[in-house]
Amino acid sequence: MNRKAVNGLALILAALAAGCTDAQPDAGGPAPPQGSPAVRPASSVAPVHELPPAPVTNKKLYARSFLNRAAPELVVETWLTPQPSTQGKMVLIDFWATWCGPCLRAIPELNELHRRFGDRLIVIGLSEETAEEVRAMSEPRIAYYQAVDPQQRTKQAFGVMGIPHVVIIDPTGVVRWEGFPFLPGHELTEEVVARLLDTYVR
Repeated sequence: MNRKAVNGLALILAALAAGCTDAQPDAGGPAPPQGSPAVRPASSVAPVHELPPAPVTNKKLYARSFLNRAAPELVVETWLTPQPSTQGKMVLIDFWATWCGPCLRAIPELNELHRRFGDRLIVIGLSEETAEEVRAMSEPRIAYYQAVDPQQRTKQAFGVMGIPHVVIIDPTGVVRWEGFPFLPGHELTEEVVARLLDTYVR
């Protein structure tokens, strides 16, 4: 194999490992909130200082880390489903797009998390595309909550540079899991979610 072919193969493998990345990384902070009102998990279930911190790992992130810190507000332009009530529940936000292969691969697993843990976990898919683009996708079918924000305000606030990127926020608004859901050794599984729910939803 010549040097050009080896370099090309290395770039393809790196892109697959990282999911889908944006051509332009975050150039600044989030735009001022507009459109739909912000959604923030809120609960009087337990003060933040009474909850144990999530374990810190050295895994590769394609976004800024908010682990064990207050999450930025979820700001959307349009809800494609009814807006969920997050009171007393954990919230999973999946940053995704219809053109992203790994994002589409994650949808059936997110559907299952929504089905299995829906009484304690709100799953939200947030796309930077328009409502029309997302609605035009017929397969795979999404069973959980969906919203779009072409202005990418929440995505910028989290510093997301590669998708899919998932954050799981506890009922007090603190991030307890974050990352690429298929990262080897750090996969987001039903067991991981069950442990988080048992720890942070009381």
